Order: sequence, then structure tokens, then C-alpha cells
Amino acid sequence: MSENIVTRFQNIIAPVITWDSEIEIVSGEGSWLTAADGRKYLDFSTGIAVSNLGHRPAHVKAAIQDQLDRFWHVGGVFRYDPLVRAAERLDEITPPSIDMFFFMNSGAEAVEGAVKLARKTSGRQGIVVFRGGFHGRTMGAVSYTTSKAKYRQGYHPLVGSIFVTPYPHPYRWGMSQEEANAHALAELHLMLKHEITPGEIAAFLVEPMQGEGGYYPGSQAFMDALRAICDEHGILLIMDEVQTGFGRTGDWFTSLVYNVRPDILVMGKAIANGLPLSAVGASKALLEQWPAGSHGTTFGGNPLCCAAAAATVEALHDVVPNVEKLSDHAFDRFGELKESHRTIGDVRGLGLMIGVELVGDDRAPDPAAFQAVTDYAKDAGLFILGCGPDFNVIRFIPPLNVSTDELDRGIDIIDEALTSYES
Repeated sequence: MSENIVTRFQNIIAPVITWDSEIEIVSGEGSWLTAADGRKYLDFSTGIAVSNLGHRPAHVKAAIQDQLDRFWHVGGVFRYDPLVRAAERLDEITPPSIDMFFFMNSGAEAVEGAVKLARKTSGRQGIVVFRGGFHGRTMGAVSYTTSKAKYRQGYHPLVGSIFVTPYPHPYRWGMSQEEANAHALAELHLMLKHEITPGEIAAFLVEPMQGEGGYYPGSQAFMDALRAICDEHGILLIMDEVQTGFGRTGDWFTSLVYNVRPDILVMGKAIANGLPLSAVGASKALLEQWPAGSHGTTFGGNPLCCAAAAATVEALHDVVPNVEKLSDHAFDRFGELKESHRTIGDVRGLGLMIGVELVGDDRAPDPAAFQAVTDYAKDAGLFILGCGPDFNVIRFIPPLNVSTDELDRGIDIIDEALTSYES
């Protein structure tokens, strides 16, 4: 970032929003960003898991330009084709239980809408969430978020009737996946016995793979168990796939990876490859129980964003089938790095959503290692992000259409950074 823009930024942009870099970006193409000084960076931050197709993909750009030449806002007044077309594209790729949609602007808004839908249609008020989950930062969404306590600090009282139960974190707990599943489910059953009866619960709100909380996959057995409990007690299963959706974990959605039926599906981030849009999907039968006017939006379903979403899904049809191969390659490489670097404690994830946990002695989280790695990476021309309550986990989220050479270049830089830190 030039000195002039740094000063302008600090003088007028509120510091409450954190920014990961002071570098000023002026253009992007594919997996690469160009800074104001002309330097190019390999972008494996992807706008926080948003740019699944990289920067300025041609098909999406053309769709936006076409819609821009027509109109770009009419609010909730008129009907327009991009809105319907985006929903039709979602219907083609979402699980069979999902066949009707409404659109919001952000993931947090979509989570809020999903919870309102569950409460209104079920007549119940309890919402069960899972420790380590991230669902946004609006007052409702932050009430469901437990990835870091600081996100909730200073905002009490939060929304009521929210009940928090463990999510399996096998590495951090020092357990196998099976042991961690059993522990988390035992605690859930104790909650249903001691804190809230199942008949009072409107929904379970869960990420099928936790994002901000540390990139922990839920596991097939755990997700199957949640579905079974919901079926037994008439509880709605809300799957928050804001970060995991649109091919990120190897299929269109992680619920499809696990073949677990969501009653309500929350989508965002990569839905329009960078334009502000989110969506909630459910069955037509459920959504028709939600009275007209019970929820609303001014900008949700914006024509430009919907045109981009439809084009994004169309373009991803050629990309998603290749994610598994790229994922296998990345996991192989990280497995090799784990053998050669004492700082890597665990490598986990699905698809191209990979968490690399950095630790010190006795598996203690090492946020200093992450800071050293990300600083080295930036100097070497690579952007990466972190996650986890201790911010010691590399979240490896390259574009889904990244080349193998680019993938290797990014991993090579991380390898070099760890070597430097450990020396």
C-alpha cells in the first residue's frame, strides 16, 4: 500500500474491521493479485474462501457486464429473471431435500434467516449450536458463534435459548475420531437430559466442517448421528455451508460429501465468486409454511449478484470434478511436510479446505509459528490466512481451478517458511 493510501485508510476507515495486509491491490487475474508497486502475489486467501474460480473469471465477468447494461436494482418490488435463474442453478446442485430458495446479502444474514425460518415454522425456540462454530457477527449470528470468545465479548446479553454443545476436535482433545465423536455425542445427550428437552428445540445449527473454529471435518458418523437425533425428535437440521459450499470440500456441498440430508441449507461466500450474495434453501413444503412478510430484504437477490451466481455455478461445473485430484495432491504434499517439520501437528480437511495446525512442545498451539509463516509467505509472494481459537492453523484455500504448478508453488513457500522458523 502506498504511503498516501495508508494515511487515507487510517484517517477514515474504522479500525474495528481488521485487515490482514497493508498491501494495496490494484488488479487480479486467476490465482494472482497485482499490487500497486507491480509485484504479483499468489492468492491462497481467495477473499476468505470466496473466489473459488479465482479473480475475474471470464464467464462470470461477462454475465455481470450483460446485467449491468440492463439494470442493477429494483428491490423487492418487481420480478426479474436473474433471481429465478440463480435459484434454478442452485436447485440443480443442492441436495435433493432442498428445492426452494430465498436470497440475502451475507452469510450472517442467511444464518439469521435460517434460524427465523426454523423458529417460526416449528413453533419451538431452542437452537443447539456446536462449540467452535462460526456463523457470523451480527447480534443474532454472533449468539450462535463460539469459534472465539472475543467475537462475543462486550455484546451481552446475546439472543436467548441458544445451547452450546461440543463438536468433535480429535487432535486438540488427543483422541481418535471415533473417541471424539463418542464424547461429543455423549455431551449432547446430557444437554438434552439436563438443559433443554428435545421437544423445545427448533433446530441444530452446524457446520459440516468447521471453518473459523480450526478446519475440523465433522466426520460421517457424527453427521449421521445428528441427522438421526433430529429425525427422532422432529428437530430441523440447519447446515451452515457458507464456507464449505460450491465445491470447496470436493463436492458441491459437504452435505453431499457425507450424504446427510439438511432440512435447511445456508449458502454464501463463493456463491457469486465475490459479489455480495447469500441464500437459504429448504423444501418447498417447509418454506410455504413461513407466512409472507415474516422476513424481508432490500438488497438481497440483487440482479447483478444473481447473474454472477448463476454464471458461477455454470462455470464450476467444469471445475468441481477436478477438486478431488487436486486435493489428493495437496494432502500428499502436506503429509510429506508433516514428516519433515516438527511444527506441523496435524493436517486435516476435505477437498481444498485444508487445515495445517502448527504446534510447539506437547502439542501446544503455536500462534507465533503461524505469524512467522504468513510473514515469510507474504514476502515470498503468497497470501494465506489462519484460523482456530489460538490462530495457529493455516487455512489452505486456493482457488478450485488452481493449476498444479501454482498449488506446488504455494506449498513450497510454506515448506520454506517452516524451515526458516524451525532453524
